Amino acid sequence: MSGAATPLTERSNRVAAAIKLQRPAGRRHAARFLAEGSNLVEAALRRGLVEEVFATADALARFSDLLAGAPVFEVTDRAAKALSDTVTPVGLVAVCRLPDTTLVQVLSGAPRLVAVAVETSEPGNAGTLIRLADAMGADAVILAGNSVDPYNGKCLRSSAGSIFGVPVVQAPDTGALITALRDAGLQVLATTLDGETPLPAAELRNPTAWLFGSEAHGLAPEVAAAADHRVTIPMQGSAESLNIAAAAAICLYQSSQAV
Repeated sequence: MSGAATPLTERSNRVAAAIKLQRPAGRRHAARFLAEGSNLVEAALRRGLVEEVFATADALARFSDLLAGAPVFEVTDRAAKALSDTVTPVGLVAVCRLPDTTLVQVLSGAPRLVAVAVETSEPGNAGTLIRLADAMGADAVILAGNSVDPYNGKCLRSSAGSIFGVPVVQAPDTGALITALRDAGLQVLATTLDGETPLPAAELRNPTAWLFGSEAHGLAPEVAAAADHRVTIPMQGSAESLNIAAAAAICLYQSSQAV
């Protein structure tokens, strides 16, 4: 651990630079992000993405085994709070390199199951989708259109570490993405309330990319029309629709069983 030997000014500069990573622009500029808490820090350390760790004295004692050999800088409780975006910080934050996986790399690897979140603005839902995709053995998660930054703190926590277990990439142009998915040999299935294909009748043995719409409005008509098939989840009760996490859980599970 290097905190005790690091001059105070250098440590302060490191903390100040890390605080800038709380904003999307700061993350893009530095190609770095913050992982907070023992679960995320442990997952990032396993992936070899951690550049440095900031920990309070209490966190150093509590997570000594986890941090053994890691580049750790001891910080005050005040600094740890400034680095955190949670109500009750645990005093453990890592600066991590952004994974360098690209859409081209994902699609060149002959993926069989891809989850695509289109215009997903709620970080908790995006993180949950990443966790679901990881659990169901998906090859990648793609955040399409004007979707949330996957390295937003809430998204990271909602993924429960799965953001380090499955490739996550962004694709601002949804139309171009659908073309690229199809060119890569994937059938593109859109989840809609009025789809012509009930989920039990969908052919899921083929490599598949699922399109899931936003929380408020679902998929735009032009996006749904661009898919190969529009799939609906039959519902027996009085609920009119499912949120993205529930729909994704059902569809990805069905695909995972068919592959």
